[in-house]
Amino acid sequence: MQIYEELVARGLIAQVTNEEEIRKMVNNGEATFYIGFDPTADSLHVGHFMALCLMKRLQMAGNRPIALIGGGTGMIGDPSGRSDMRQMMTVETIEHNCECFKKQMSRFIDFSEGKALMVNNAEWLTKLNYIELLREVGACFSVNNMLRAECYKQRMEKGLSFLEFNYMIMQSYDFYMLFQKYGCNMQFGGDDQWSNMLGGTELIRRKLGKDAHAMTITLLLNSEGKKMGKTQSGAVWLDPNKTSPFEFYQYWRNVADADVLKCLRMLTFLPLE
Repeated sequence: MQIYEELVARGLIAQVTNEEEIRKMVNNGEATFYIGFDPTADSLHVGHFMALCLMKRLQMAGNRPIALIGGGTGMIGDPSGRSDMRQMMTVETIEHNCECFKKQMSRFIDFSEGKALMVNNAEWLTKLNYIELLREVGACFSVNNMLRAECYKQRMEKGLSFLEFNYMIMQSYDFYMLFQKYGCNMQFGGDDQWSNMLGGTELIRRKLGKDAHAMTITLLLNSEGKKMGKTQSGAVWLDPNKTSPFEFYQYWRNVADADVLKCLRMLTFLPLE
């Protein structure tokens, strides 16, 4: 079974921009793809773990992953899936969280020469000239289309700051920069990121006249439709100092029988047969 067919069989794929092209690229090991991780805490959690597993699967099939640390976008805050504005973090906190992410990711992904990259978008976002951004990038976005995006529609009644409204443009610019600097031709992300990801493919098409692709990962939900990876005391962290090995074990030990097969398919490398 080739890698794309395996991802389908494991129930990992939600939406794709061009299934035929994406299947061909990943099956032939021709994808340089990225997944973004905004440093909202000093540890990755179970929700990130599924993305790391996907990166590892694709890397093992000959594709090159880019782990994009959101040192720049983390200063804005992703409004997707939130009913209120994220608390703004200090630059020092963001930088500390970025370093924590880097250490944890290196346990899962092979970052040796040519195998994978780890990049921080603060490298280009913090150097942007506002007037230049408006002229070069802002002109490629329709406010009408942006307001139709699910991540913004959910917030319009409760209030959406101009700071957060720029998040889609920043994420799209990330894809544009990675495409130019590293030949990144594909973005993966959670299903709640679909609108932002389409913004990136469209920016590349309009600015460079080239095709880029996007694929969203199925959200890890239990049989009741609720997000997995959280307990009554909060997130299940990958840092043993925040979630002890025993607590981590107990969380998975207590998963409902109806969800066990799904978790084994999505979160392990056990063969499907």
